[in-house]
Amino acid sequence: MQCPGQDSRYWSGDDVFESRCPSCGQPVEFFKDDSRQRCRSCGNQVFNPKMDFGCAAYCPHAAQCLGSLSPELLAAQREMFKDKVAAAMRQYFGKDSRRIHHAEAVAEQAEQIGRKEPGGDMSVIMACAYLHDIGIREAERKFNSSAARYQHSEGPPVARELLNSLRAKPELIDEVCDIIGHHHTPRAEETINFKVLYDADLIVNMAEEYQEKPPTQEQLNRLSALMLTETGKTQAQAALQRFIKVTTENT
Repeated sequence: MQCPGQDSRYWSGDDVFESRCPSCGQPVEFFKDDSRQRCRSCGNQVFNPKMDFGCAAYCPHAAQCLGSLSPELLAAQREMFKDKVAAAMRQYFGKDSRRIHHAEAVAEQAEQIGRKEPGGDMSVIMACAYLHDIGIREAERKFNSSAARYQHSEGPPVARELLNSLRAKPELIDEVCDIIGHHHTPRAEETINFKVLYDADLIVNMAEEYQEKPPTQEQLNRLSALMLTETGKTQAQAALQRFIKVTTENT
């Protein structure tokens, strides 16, 4: 598969060259737009040493072009996708800084929890974190309410449109929309991706509430018990304990 960014009409004589196979040392001929070639001597797959693979960080066809991506490129893909989702969320909410800040706070908590909980998909987790409340505007416009049931019904169509515009994978879009569509109400069996989002959102929601009405230690302990992940329980205590200290100092 040729990269759409390579156009042979503008090639020069240097765009056909040879490079040594790292396995056997024999020369391997490359055209500028070859992502890799098989060494005729030993059969090793040799990547084009002059190709800039930075495009693989964002191109949805990178795996077709390059085959199996390195851990570094996979990490770069996830990071760039996360940034694109965050930017789409900010653009959608516009001047609504309160909801932007809430989504960013949930994303921060979700990233910390998700990296410590095995089995999660960070691309799904971060997309859910940034977009979990994306249905609020439509809920308020249609029903004059931000109640959970309206967020659940209005959020997935908006999220799907945004993620489609970012050319996200269909299976990722489906999972993100499913999670957004019930993110306040866990089912009997849930994925780790849902659990991470649920815990992150609950921590941020309670932090916002505790600013107005600080909890007792007993209340905080009960909240921790509601978390769906072990990391969430630990993180709830760490993130919310400061509100207990404020209460103690003021008594």
